[in-house]
Amino acid sequence: MAPASKKLLKTSAAPAECDNTVLQDAGARTEILNRLRRAEGQLRGIQRMVEEGEDCLKIGQQFAAVRKALDSTYLRMTVCFMEQELEQKLAPDDTQKAGLATMLKDMETLLARMG
Repeated sequence: MAPASKKLLKTSAAPAECDNTVLQDAGARTEILNRLRRAEGQLRGIQRMVEEGEDCLKIGQQFAAVRKALDSTYLRMTVCFMEQELEQKLAPDDTQKAGLATMLKDMETLLARMG
């Protein structure tokens, strides 16, 4: 391996504290994967539309729908990750967990309105 490659590998490695930043909630992972599969289907539909010579305006509408679906999926994944990390770091009791869940849902709603 060339010296430049070794340097690139060293500088691009994630810090050790980020090693466990995966979504641990199986339900959240399933929800996100289902959303991604729907977006994938929409993208295949757009490809078909282009191949079949559909109207650009209709294709553009489908692009907008896919972008919105991906944006909302990204937001959902981010909120799930935040909830997971806050619960792990703060170890809230049941009452605090309920308040945390409500606050994160409200934040997700507010952020969704931005896009």
